[in-house]
Formats: sequence, C-alpha cells, structure tokens
Amino acid sequence: MNEFVLCVENEGDSESLELWKIYRRLAPTPTEEEEKLIRVIDESGEDYLYPASFFVPITVPLDALKRLSMAS
Repeated sequence: MNEFVLCVENEGDSESLELWKIYRRLAPTPTEEEEKLIRVIDESGEDYLYPASFFVPITVPLDALKRLSMAS
C-alpha cells in the first residue's frame, strides 16, 4: 500500500504529529477502517493509530514516489 496522508489536525497529539506533514499510511485492518482510524509512523518512530479525521489522503506524483522508495 502506497497511500500517503497529510496531517491537518493534531489536537492532543502535537508532540507525535506535525501539522501539514506528509505521512505514509500503513495498511489498515478491517477493524481500523470500521473505527475510522489510520495507522502511521509518527514522530516517535513507532506506528500508532490516530483518528482518520486528523488526515487527508493525498496523491503523490510518480517521480516523488520513486524518490521516496529510494530513501526508504
């Protein structure tokens, strides 16, 4: 899954999530989708669940995706 999201809200999690930063969304489980949660690797370097309302899905251009995969 190569889905990216933009953080648009971080109330209560400002140390873990940076506003306007792009995060890679990790593959959701059916439960996470049902509960409207998104799993990302946050600023702690660990993956955590956050409300889906904190993020907006974005489309990353193919050239940027290639460069991101080389950096990973």
